[in-house]
Amino acid sequence: MAYNNSTQSGGLGSLKQISHKVIIVQVLIAIFLYLNCLLLTTFFKKDVFRSSMRYIFFACTLMSDCLYLMVTDVLLLLSFYRIVMQIWLCLLFLIIGTAYNFVFPLTLTLMTLERYVAICMPMQHGALCTPRNALHYILIVNAISLLPISISLSIYWASVPFSRYTENSVCTVEMLIIHRWQSHYWSAITQLYFVIMFVIVMFCYVHILKAARKASGETKKSSGKGLRTVLLHGFQLILCLTRLWCPLVEAAVMQMDLRLFVDLRYANYVMFTLAPRCLSSLVYGLRDHKLFVNLKYYAVFGLACQPPVLTD
Repeated sequence: MAYNNSTQSGGLGSLKQISHKVIIVQVLIAIFLYLNCLLLTTFFKKDVFRSSMRYIFFACTLMSDCLYLMVTDVLLLLSFYRIVMQIWLCLLFLIIGTAYNFVFPLTLTLMTLERYVAICMPMQHGALCTPRNALHYILIVNAISLLPISISLSIYWASVPFSRYTENSVCTVEMLIIHRWQSHYWSAITQLYFVIMFVIVMFCYVHILKAARKASGETKKSSGKGLRTVLLHGFQLILCLTRLWCPLVEAAVMQMDLRLFVDLRYANYVMFTLAPRCLSSLVYGLRDHKLFVNLKYYAVFGLACQPPVLTD
């Protein structure tokens, strides 16, 4: 009954409110995509960035951010306006969206580990943190990210007849939940990922903190900067991992009140999807001097200043 009442009471006012929210999201996404594209342009045009594992990981997060934001934005618009699509196409969107929901926090964890090796194991950093190894680590992250959605799709394919894939439906991640126990599966897998990544980040933070206390001079300055970077990654990670739990809460709310479900999904999208990805650009794009000077140059299309010259 709550579902019907909330639908009837919304009316045109509710649609107006949603349209305003959609416009705000589109503006925010456009800003983030523009900034990410500037940073990616900087990365691909400068050899000094392509030869560093730290910047390779950063570029990976930017590319995954762009793809994830575009896919989830399409799904958000379709969900808000109740636009249907064929289920096979919806599954493709869900594969990309769900997998890259994991890619971002896992890559952040990799970036934290890279800072740990650079500060606490400087002698091994050159051997462990090569561009070739970075590509191997990124492939591993993508494989790990695809694992949860692959299991869910296998269950879906085994439970649903083939004729179902050509039917039309509003595309939401909840459609993958065929059996009630699947909600417990998603809860378990997200908590497992959360615990592993949280333990790794805390381990790196504690050891970098010890190194910062023991260091002096330039080494202390580098350790302090690495410590602040790990803290920012930790904050981003908390936001991202909170996002992994959002579908479980949204599914429960959807059964009670549709309007509350739409508002909750919007709030979760802004706070736990857009916000941590915005921080990525800020953590490196504005705090990193090498990236920042290039960002200024490309932001004004090279008209206001001389091209920066960077060395290793």
